[in-house]
Amino acid sequence: MNLSQMLPDLQEVPESLVDDAVWDTFVSWTDQRGISLYPAQEEASLALLAGDNVILATPTGSGKSMVANAAHFIAMARGQRSFYTAPIKALVSEKFFALCEIFGPENVGMMTGDATVNGNAPIIAATAEIVANIALRDGAEAKIDQVVMDEFHYYSEPDRGWAWQVPLLELPKAQFLLMSATLGNTEWLEKDLTQRTGRKTTFVGGTTRPVPLDFSYTFLAVHETVQELLDAGKAPIYIVHFSQREASERAQALTSLSGLITPEEKQRIAEEIGTFRFTTAFGKDLSKLVRRGIGVHHAGMLPKYRRLVERLAQKGLLKVICGTDTLGVGINVPIRTVLMTGLAKYDGRRERILKSREFHQIAGRAGRAGYDTEGTVVVEAPEHEIENAKARQRLSSDPARLKKLKKKAPRDGTVTWSEKTFDRIIHAEPEQLTSQFRVSNSMLLNVLARHGDGYEHMKHLLRTNHDTRVQQNKHILTALDLFRGLLNAGLVQRSTKGLDIYGRPYHLVRELPRDFALNQPLSPFALAALSLLDKESPTFYLDVISVFESILDNPRQVLQAQQSQRRGEEIAALKADGVDYTERMAIVEDITWPKPLEELLEQAYDTFAESNPWVKEFELAPKSVVRDMLESAMTFSDLVASYGLARSEGVILRYLTDAWRTLRQSIPDEYMTEELSDVITWLGELIRQVDSSLVDEWAEMTGEDSPISQETLDRELAFGVEDPTLLTSNRRAFTIMVRNYLFRIVQLFAFEKEDRLEEMLDYLEDIPDFGAALDDYFDEYDDMETGPEARGKEFFRLGDTSGRAWEVRQIIKDPAGDHGYQLVATVDLDASDEAGEVRLSSLRIEY
Repeated sequence: MNLSQMLPDLQEVPESLVDDAVWDTFVSWTDQRGISLYPAQEEASLALLAGDNVILATPTGSGKSMVANAAHFIAMARGQRSFYTAPIKALVSEKFFALCEIFGPENVGMMTGDATVNGNAPIIAATAEIVANIALRDGAEAKIDQVVMDEFHYYSEPDRGWAWQVPLLELPKAQFLLMSATLGNTEWLEKDLTQRTGRKTTFVGGTTRPVPLDFSYTFLAVHETVQELLDAGKAPIYIVHFSQREASERAQALTSLSGLITPEEKQRIAEEIGTFRFTTAFGKDLSKLVRRGIGVHHAGMLPKYRRLVERLAQKGLLKVICGTDTLGVGINVPIRTVLMTGLAKYDGRRERILKSREFHQIAGRAGRAGYDTEGTVVVEAPEHEIENAKARQRLSSDPARLKKLKKKAPRDGTVTWSEKTFDRIIHAEPEQLTSQFRVSNSMLLNVLARHGDGYEHMKHLLRTNHDTRVQQNKHILTALDLFRGLLNAGLVQRSTKGLDIYGRPYHLVRELPRDFALNQPLSPFALAALSLLDKESPTFYLDVISVFESILDNPRQVLQAQQSQRRGEEIAALKADGVDYTERMAIVEDITWPKPLEELLEQAYDTFAESNPWVKEFELAPKSVVRDMLESAMTFSDLVASYGLARSEGVILRYLTDAWRTLRQSIPDEYMTEELSDVITWLGELIRQVDSSLVDEWAEMTGEDSPISQETLDRELAFGVEDPTLLTSNRRAFTIMVRNYLFRIVQLFAFEKEDRLEEMLDYLEDIPDFGAALDDYFDEYDDMETGPEARGKEFFRLGDTSGRAWEVRQIIKDPAGDHGYQLVATVDLDASDEAGEVRLSSLRIEY
């Protein structure tokens, strides 16, 4: 029975006893789960029941999530709507599933900007930006009665902190629960919240952890430290790195440790993994690691791999997990020991020593309530200090030589730390929260869309935010400049009769969509830019894709790999031509990743910005990822292999998912062609086959009548298919994939990449002699066409598709139009389902 089902009929309860009934029900539920509330949990929950705002600043591991559950339950019992916010979409998603389990999926929704699930539910898990934009648009009339803000220390984040502040400013009727282990002094915030909401604000804090931490600093190398911790029974160990590459490499290096797991534990891991599919290059490496008791966990991984590692860790089956500092953002990986490989990180701008807040967020993950009596935190000395310590130990018996020992110094340009840094940081109080309020065009537009006097609404925002008077004055000047731009652009106009029907002296000329500035804010520009494309061009469908790719966030790792490859190819060509080194380097400096339609798009962007100045807040970013895959007929695996992106599979999948959603939701009917429809179908199925875990769980939890329905999944299932998740069940998508697969072979053949062909087809027993065929072809023709026309449907022949083996032909387009060379293949549907990608049982070249 979930918690909502235990709620009594409060209409039959005397008003004076309603709170008691709600509390008794909640405590009964915790008792059924074998949970006894800590004093801080009980104090915070009872304050929420009394109607107070609560600032919960207890250590990590002290059960703040249980207080959030109490808050949602209290709001639901009162017929109110509550929002849970978190800083990252992965955490919102994780919380959504947890809340579904506790309250029932019919009572829980999710809003991330990418998608909305059950958006009218009484409990909503959302990113902070979602709640902030609702607050700006609707103000005090927003349908939000309670806001639970997790990881509230993000209030101080320079780029995103505004989203944690705006709800406090604009939702005076709401009750707030602000939670973080690292808030610093909050007296000012308590007074501010009480003044704005008229509610008492209760602070619940304390430094006593249910599971105390033991801190130490070590001069041993990481693998030696790990072995010591394992021998001392301190596993599971989470090893914190500050780059994904280091985390993955460390996991591989630790496979040399002996006796990590017992044969019985190995068997249990295999049973827990079961039929889980490790379908990608990184997945195959991860499979070997987890079967040895070693996990990897970072944002570059596919969601299904991260969740598998979390599941194995929760069952106590992994001894070591190598990950990044995302551990400090509340991801649920239960561990006993945190081993930090350093105290310095690159924050996107510079390398610096960790802040006290960052350190304690990560360290606080050690020690599992209900399992451990103590958590362990170990910090590694920097590499040069470890080497110096080893040298001193080696020479300890020879004082003369020890005296002459020349100590190693840190590498030039690196930020280093010492045991003094460690001692300071473990005792330091968290940094004070600092306001990061900022004004933007999207803020103005959202406020102007609100009913009432927009001037008064903005005045309230600008004069009552948490900044100093001097900073507020700067915000006012910024707002005036932005407002003049909106007026000049014709987006805002003065009401002719003083006030419009909503009581606004100024109003928007056209209404903004409800999700403005949440999901692809440059979509209006992209739609306008479509009119500049030539519908008769053979590349029209690719150009449409390029327009929409230009408004998506950059997948940095992919673009850097594309740039590196293009520069490498150009350097090799210049070197072959005898160009000297200095000149070569100067030439390649201007080479970047591919940017189709760059000039046309930038000109169109500048023109669009003249009448829509708000777009200047959002960067146009021409690029080619989906288009590159299409032009090169690449699968997901091909893309990863071509650019060496095994550690960034999750980044690629997120980008492809954003592209699929944007294309699927944004292309008007008049621009939708058969080729574009095919691309959307192909891309959706490719994403599902790479990692369907999130969509599958949505469907399972929300049921067929939910927003995640058969229509949303957009699958064209073959008649009689028992398992609709199989690749071949979506016949249309699978047919497109077969076409792409055959054309990929044609392209590699055309570019004489025999090694890549053999690598691509290494699962076949009999691979054609591509070298001989190439010699014969180029004896006859000077070129082989691989452009849009060469991949047309007239060059692809699909034979009998009634069975589990399809006969297909791909005709090679030669300059003379003879069409004498053909690839003839048999597609193995069963093997394709197993692999999640097209697989052949035979291939030959006919000519």
